[in-house]
Amino acid sequence: QVQLVESGGDLVQPGGSMTLSCAASGTIVRISRMAWYRRQTPGKQLELVATITDGEIPEYADSVKGRFAISRDSAKMTVDLRMNSLKPEDTAVYYCNARIQRGNLREYEYWGRGTQVTVSS
Repeated sequence: QVQLVESGGDLVQPGGSMTLSCAASGTIVRISRMAWYRRQTPGKQLELVATITDGEIPEYADSVKGRFAISRDSAKMTVDLRMNSLKPEDTAVYYCNARIQRGNLREYEYWGRGTQVTVSS
């Protein structure tokens, strides 16, 4: 069984910073891609925020470029999202996502339960 557990969501003022963390656990051979998604309001489409490959190549949505930074520690099986210059429109539930190779060498996609980030004065 594989689990992704997020932490770090909170209330922050506009212009502030916050770091989200996600830790993977379970029977894992390799994690190829880790990512953060967000859903800004219930029913709205899930938005890809940032991804990072096992070669540590990051990509970002245009809406967060220059403000957010994704990083991973492959040995610890963790991924962080450092968010700076936060705006009210960054308010969302943020979800960790990972593509994980299991013992049968097949790759599966896993999701965390989400963590709430609220940007408000």
